[in-house]
Amino acid sequence: MHLDELYQLFIKANQLVSTDTRQIKPASLFFALKGPNFNGNLFVEEALEKGAMYSISDEYKGDNPRVILVVDVLKILQDLANYHRKQLGIKVIGIGGSNGKTTTKELLHACMSKAFNVFSTVGNLNNHIGVPLTLLQLTSKHQFAIVELGANKGGDIEELCLIAEPDFGVITNIGKEHLEGFGDIEGVAKAESELYDYLLKNNGHSFVNEDDFWLMNMSKRLKHKTGYSIYSNQYSNVQLVPQISFNYNELLFQSPLFGAHNLQNIVVAITISDYFGVKTELIKEAIAAYYPQNNRSQIIQTDKGNTLLMDAYNANPSSVESALKTFSAMRDKPQFAVLGDMFELGSHEADEHQAILDLCASIPGLNAILVGNAFNSCQNTNTNIITFANKEDAMQYFEEMNVRNSNVLLKGSRSMKMEGFKTMF
Repeated sequence: MHLDELYQLFIKANQLVSTDTRQIKPASLFFALKGPNFNGNLFVEEALEKGAMYSISDEYKGDNPRVILVVDVLKILQDLANYHRKQLGIKVIGIGGSNGKTTTKELLHACMSKAFNVFSTVGNLNNHIGVPLTLLQLTSKHQFAIVELGANKGGDIEELCLIAEPDFGVITNIGKEHLEGFGDIEGVAKAESELYDYLLKNNGHSFVNEDDFWLMNMSKRLKHKTGYSIYSNQYSNVQLVPQISFNYNELLFQSPLFGAHNLQNIVVAITISDYFGVKTELIKEAIAAYYPQNNRSQIIQTDKGNTLLMDAYNANPSSVESALKTFSAMRDKPQFAVLGDMFELGSHEADEHQAILDLCASIPGLNAILVGNAFNSCQNTNTNIITFANKEDAMQYFEEMNVRNSNVLLKGSRSMKMEGFKTMF
């Protein structure tokens, strides 16, 4: 079947796409994706029985006329998404970077939606499957698409750019992410720069974080760019904790977010929204109304009088360092940093965990409780730092401590599920 024929079926299916038979959308197209731990080809007929209009498979051996056989299901899904994107002609803004992509995307969506019909990546569906699924949800009513671009290794961003074809793009920062796949921070920078490469080749426009050493060097070759900096004299009377506030364009901006890293995310949203003509007053309203979810940069006041900085969705060395530096400024109450292991660091695992432990030791008065095998293997002589190999022992420690009237930071890689400590405070 040719791509244009499949596209007509996609339109006939009211642009409904399913990839999981447990969540089949009636009259949708079911794409039988496969991976290391699943194979959708085993469920193509089940998908039809549950209401799919057609199933697309690359392994089907039967004779059901409603199963469409293709060479590669993932490739055809990506090609269909790209084809759909081209039909609509919507402006696409791509967001890459080591940290802050999802928060930046959500802030930008909130601001741009004050003046335009905007669709953006749902959650963090930012990979080779998530980006196509995002694009396939676009309709002719949308004026902008904000697409998050994630990467675990070199070549990922280039692949996603060829699917999404962004007209505009921003790389939030360059940090120590997924070092297992990238090798080192130079590898991270090279991989993230694939967004700049695409925009340069295709006459696109970049928004450049001038506070990031790597991005300033990488962006020198760009022809069309707009810079931004949290240290610009456009932003005055800046407060970062416990919540962000600052003056911009003679207006007082306030946000329930905290820290310099989130100020960067806010300034991206302001810069891009300004570029497209959204009124400053509307941007201010959007920033104030955005409340983080899913354990990202949430500030929670607990019944025990604790101020809990819940930033437990994920972690890498750069984001943990930034969070600790922000948290260290909150000196009004005793401070407890509860940090979980950081994953996907490869050969850098021991050094990066030791560096975080040493950073904790350098912060006066900080009580650090470090959880996981990597942290527990670090060298530690500081009596204010305690390491535990597992969460259960750490929770037992906090039950006995009964922490009250303190500031608490919770952060760790996703699989550590550090939000489980919330009940301790």
